[in-house]
Amino acid sequence: MTVKEIGCCGAYCRTCIAWQRANYPNERTCLGCKLGYGPGGRDLSKAKCAIKVCCLRRGLETCADCPDFPCNILKEFWGKKGWKYKQYRKQLEFIREKGYEEFLKRADGWKRAHGKLNYVE
Repeated sequence: MTVKEIGCCGAYCRTCIAWQRANYPNERTCLGCKLGYGPGGRDLSKAKCAIKVCCLRRGLETCADCPDFPCNILKEFWGKKGWKYKQYRKQLEFIREKGYEEFLKRADGWKRAHGKLNYVE
């Protein structure tokens, strides 16, 4: 488990990548939003996700690290229909409050890109 497996938006990409590989082993799978953008790798100028483009151009691990959090890009994303978008918001807020290490501990058993954070003091 590494911070690289957390999407810029707060999604826990590790679970999605593993699911895709298990279910579609012969098809191209998602690489996550941060993997492969080094020299000679994926071209950020071709990325379609505004969250990813902004986050990576600023040199951030996730939007949780951004001084402009929450921005209009995130607010629009969180406003989409679907429970998962609200979960991604909670996940970024959790990271801001508790840090990446604590988030990764709690996300380790998830089967999806979002899950319960089980706030325990």
